[in-house]
Amino acid sequence: MPGIVESENELIRERRKKLEAIRQLGVDPYGGRVENLAAVESVLNPFEEGKDTRLAGRLMSWRSHGKTIFSDLKDTSGKIQLYLKKADMDPQIAQILEYLDIGDIVTVTGTTFKTKTEMPTVKVQEIKLLSKSLRPMPEKWHGLKDVETRYRQRYADLISSDEVRGIFKLRSRVIQAIRRFLDDKDYLEVETPMMHSIPGGAAGRPFKTHHQALGIDLFMRIAPELYLKRLLVGGFERVYELNKSFRNEGISTRHNPEFTMLEVYTSYADVEDVMSLTEALIRHAAEKALGGLKVKWKDNEIDFSVFERVSFVDLMKESFDITPEDDVTEWAKKLKKKGAPVDDGDLSRTKLIKIIGELIEPQKRNHPVFVTDYFTELCPLAKRRAENPQVSERFELFIGGLEVANGYSELNDPQEQRSRFEDDLKEEVFSEEGLIDKDFIRALEFGMPPAGGLGIGVDRLVMLLTNQPSIREVILFPQLKPEK
Repeated sequence: MPGIVESENELIRERRKKLEAIRQLGVDPYGGRVENLAAVESVLNPFEEGKDTRLAGRLMSWRSHGKTIFSDLKDTSGKIQLYLKKADMDPQIAQILEYLDIGDIVTVTGTTFKTKTEMPTVKVQEIKLLSKSLRPMPEKWHGLKDVETRYRQRYADLISSDEVRGIFKLRSRVIQAIRRFLDDKDYLEVETPMMHSIPGGAAGRPFKTHHQALGIDLFMRIAPELYLKRLLVGGFERVYELNKSFRNEGISTRHNPEFTMLEVYTSYADVEDVMSLTEALIRHAAEKALGGLKVKWKDNEIDFSVFERVSFVDLMKESFDITPEDDVTEWAKKLKKKGAPVDDGDLSRTKLIKIIGELIEPQKRNHPVFVTDYFTELCPLAKRRAENPQVSERFELFIGGLEVANGYSELNDPQEQRSRFEDDLKEEVFSEEGLIDKDFIRALEFGMPPAGGLGIGVDRLVMLLTNQPSIREVILFPQLKPEK
C-alpha cells in the first residue's frame, strides 16, 4: 500500500532530522552505561511518594500540554508515567525534549508522586537519551497484525505486545522447571555434537553442510540420541540434553526446521519408569509455569492430573483391523477401506504410520494419553517385549492432538541393533545416506546398561501451556521464506 509506505518514510525522515539536531546540541544520541537503575516494578510495588529513583526504558507515549509533558516509560518489568516540566529542568537538558519520540530509549532521574487521579508518576529532573528510534513503533493498541511481519520483525512484535512477551517468559519458566526437576533427581546435563558425520537417532531428512578444513560432508543433527547413549556406555547413568535439532522437511503449525527437544536417559530403567518420569516432569513444568494442572487448549481444557494409557496394538485392531503380522500391502488395503488417503506409490510403514497418527482417537481426549505397545518394525531403537517380540516397549504421548513425547526401553543388544539398522536402510527410514553408525554399534559392544530413554518436544509443550495454535508463536525467530 503506497500511502502507508510513503507515510512511514516521511516519519523516518523527520526522525533523522531530529537525530542530527540532537547531535548539533553536542548530545550523543546513543548513550552508554547507566548506574543505579531501579526496575519499574520495584518502584510501583510498593509505591512510595517522594522517593528518588532512576529508571531506564522505552518511551511508549508522548503527550505534550504546553510547558508540561506526560509520557509512559516501559522496561521489561512494567510501565510507569513520567511528568516532565521544562521549567523545573536544567535548560541544556530540557532542550532535548522537543527532539524525543515514542520509541526512544532514555534514562530518567526524578521523584515519585501521585497525580490528582492517583496515577503513580515520576517527576523528572533529568533525562538522557540512550538510543534514538528512527522507525515509528507499531500502532499503540493493536501492534503488528500481519502474521509474517510479526514473525519476521519479532523485535517490533515484542515491543508492542505484552502478551507475546508473556509467552516467551513462560517458555523460559518451563525450561527452568525442566532443568530443576532433572537436576534435583541427579541427572547430569550434557552437550553433544550438533554436526554429525552420519545422520541418525531418528527418522528424518537432515540438513547437509561441508567442512572445508576436513574436506567432508556433515549433517545437522536430527536427534542427539546415539551420542547420549554413548554416555551411558561411558558410565554416566543419568543424562539429559536440552538440544536444538534440525529436520530438512516441511514447515507447518506443528513443524519448524529448527526445534528444541529434551532427551533424557536413565540407566537400569525401562519404559514403565520413563512413563512415570514423563508424567511427573510434565506436571511439574505445568505447575511451576502456570500454578496449576488444568490448562485451556483451544475450545477445551487439558487436565494434567490424568494420564491415560492405551495400546497401539488394540487401536490398530479396533480402528483398522491391522495386526503386527500384516505386511504393508495389507496395511494399505485396510486403511483404504476406512477412507484413509493412501498413496499406492509410497507404501513404506513410516509413511503409513503418519497417516494413522492423524486418525487415532486418543489425540482428541481432554487429558494426556500414552499410546503404548508399538509394532517393533516401527521402533528401530527400542527393545522388543519378551512375551511378544512383534511389539516393542515404546510409547508416544499425545496431548490435545499433538504428539509431545516419545520414549522406550532402549535396545542394548549390539547384534540386534545392527540388524535393525540394516533392515531400516532398505526403506531408508533411519539414514537417507545409506550409512550405519558403526561407532555406535562399537560402543554398544562395550556394554550399555539397560536403560529408558525419553524425548519431549519442548516447543509443542509450550504451545499447549500457552494455548498457542502454531509452533511459530512459541519460537522467537521461526524459519521463514526470504523477505522480498
